[in-house]
Amino acid sequence: MKLATWNINSLTVRLPQVLDWLAANPVDALCLQELKLSDDKFPLQALEEAGYHSAVFGQKTYNGVAIVSRTPLRDVVKNIVGFTDEQSRVITATLDTPAGSVRVVNGYFVNGQEPGSDKFEYKMQWLRGLRDWLREELAVHPRLVLLGDFNITADDRDTYDPEGLRETIHHTTEERQHFQALLQLGLHDAFRLFEQPEKSYSWWDYREFAFRRNRGLRIDHILVSEALKAQVASCVIDKLPRKNERPSDHTPVIVELNLL
Repeated sequence: MKLATWNINSLTVRLPQVLDWLAANPVDALCLQELKLSDDKFPLQALEEAGYHSAVFGQKTYNGVAIVSRTPLRDVVKNIVGFTDEQSRVITATLDTPAGSVRVVNGYFVNGQEPGSDKFEYKMQWLRGLRDWLREELAVHPRLVLLGDFNITADDRDTYDPEGLRETIHHTTEERQHFQALLQLGLHDAFRLFEQPEKSYSWWDYREFAFRRNRGLRIDHILVSEALKAQVASCVIDKLPRKNERPSDHTPVIVELNLL
């Protein structure tokens, strides 16, 4: 089973890239963030023709998340249960496989703007709400995968300039503590279960030739529950779509599970 996450930064603009990527990488499910469109504008038919079912939680202009899957999705939940939020940031669904079900949580984590801002405080509250809810989800669904754009570098390996960017947004002690708190729920960073190349990133700014210079951040993550850890066969970042014409500033991350 292969699951992937990709902040597409406008599905309207990049739908052809998504379809091309799915054709070349026929994953079982792809979690998309930053759709930037409402539910009624979501390209259901185009994805159905490509062989995918969809669960969508859109929002006009900003945010928006979706899970597209080769098999029907069930028990879909939108946003964080118990946390009031006007923004469309989380969609959760169960995928059924011959080896049993897997709960998939797709999140577009709050950016936070800058430490000390109202948006940063919203991010802290949102992360606390996510953790509290995930604790309940894990109790009900031991086989769970949390994936998406976290807008957090887990540690200094995940940033091109750890000293220059220290305590700036995505790099603050508070954000990284929240990342660790998710791991303490019994989740594991699938990418770090394997030997990985140095300077492996999933996001690069559009400015200053950042991609060409590999001045990036690893802020797109896949966390797997303890029940799935031993079944993770690989986790890779696919940099190829970042070379597209008019690319997203993010690129896909893929995990492969050998489900038992």
